[in-house]
Amino acid sequence: VRMMLPFNIQCTACSEFMYRGKKFNSKKEDVEGEDYLGIKKYRFYIKCVTCNQEITFKTDPENSDYAMEVGATRNFECWKDEEAKEKKFTNQRESEDKNDPMKALENRTLDSKIEMDILDALDEIRAVNTRHERLNPTNLIDKRKSDERNEEDLKDEEIVKAVRFKSKKMTHKILSDSDEEERSKLPMKIEAKGEASNAEGDDERP
Repeated sequence: VRMMLPFNIQCTACSEFMYRGKKFNSKKEDVEGEDYLGIKKYRFYIKCVTCNQEITFKTDPENSDYAMEVGATRNFECWKDEEAKEKKFTNQRESEDKNDPMKALENRTLDSKIEMDILDALDEIRAVNTRHERLNPTNLIDKRKSDERNEEDLKDEEIVKAVRFKSKKMTHKILSDSDEEERSKLPMKIEAKGEASNAEGDDERP
């Protein structure tokens, strides 16, 4: 049977490590006289990749796992230790609930408090998700672009107004300068006219 190794092992003969998921050609057989709630157990035979020592392990339906038999040792797995602790805590809790009514009441109160905390956390997560759905990134980008365009338009308008105001001032200055020149020329014209009239009078005299 072609199968993958269900856990990390180390060969007892050559100390070779073989890791979970490594593929092997194995031999399978029924374990005689062993079952769990009518579920048969199976034994698998594989060989070490280095020294060809025979390694055997079998199924463990009670714990939904495999049990190492001979030829190798199973490496430590932290998740398995956590599962054992959790199972021990669950068994201890069940025995306390059966034997001590006050402890059972405390446990139920603690469970209800934990459930309320979880529900509050879920409501907060939903509120945050709803807020994020309203803040669509595309809409935010479009709004940012429109704000930038509006700012640029305002700047252009200010520049145009400034240019118009300067041109008006320049025109007013030019007009005022021309008026002053005309005013300055006016007495000269009057004097010239007066001199011309005086000259004509002198000519008419005998």
